[in-house]
Amino acid sequence: MTPPQLVVHRDKELMAQAAAARLITKVVDAQASRGRASVVLTGGRNGNGLLAALAAAPARDAIDWARLDLWWGDERFLPEGDPERNATQAREALLDAVGMDPARVHAMPASDGPYGDDVDAAAAGYADELAAAARPEDHGPVPAFDVLMLGVGPDTHVASLFPELPAVRETERTVVGVRGAPKPPPVRVSLTLPAIRAAREVWLLAAGEDKAEAAAIALSGAGEIQAPAAGAYGRSRTLWLLDTAAASRLPRGLYPPASA
Repeated sequence: MTPPQLVVHRDKELMAQAAAARLITKVVDAQASRGRASVVLTGGRNGNGLLAALAAAPARDAIDWARLDLWWGDERFLPEGDPERNATQAREALLDAVGMDPARVHAMPASDGPYGDDVDAAAAGYADELAAAARPEDHGPVPAFDVLMLGVGPDTHVASLFPELPAVRETERTVVGVRGAPKPPPVRVSLTLPAIRAAREVWLLAAGEDKAEAAAIALSGAGEIQAPAAGAYGRSRTLWLLDTAAASRLPRGLYPPASA
């Protein structure tokens, strides 16, 4: 585990634009070196803000969208097309505009999908899909994602891994069903920390004063059971992307002056 790197931007809009530009560069580089790229998307206001910024970026078409696989870190277990589903919001913010191959958009199962309302079966099905996409060089049951993005909740949750709940304690499975989530809807599907940590790079997004305490806790050496964001890190890089409000409770020596 390498120490996390921090980049602090002036405000959430600038953070989203800079993160979108950073993602374009990372995907283009991966496609140039390996012929393909894989990215795990996150929902929420920061994740959707990044996707909207990516849709508006002049350089977005530098990405070969036909050679990009998209996955999700978690999903609300709701019917297909529900406006609260991360996949629905991602399509509206970006995907409908770039003409991706539907076979490379790996949405998590919906509650009216092939597994019905069995969230555990839906999670197992997504785990199978991840395992089928993993290559021998990935050395594990999920692809070695080029970038896996996570929004950080005010309670330090990432994906749908909430403090102290069973899902954050999972060490074997790559995808789990979540019941009793403390924010609605209570039933969700989520990657686990072992799956998250298979990514080459993990980017944690936090903007706003309501995320300041969570960022401070997660970056202060807290344990992952109490602060799941502390347990989210990549194989080669862990990057925290914050605005000044979210960084306001961090020790000033923890991060360099804002880069933008």
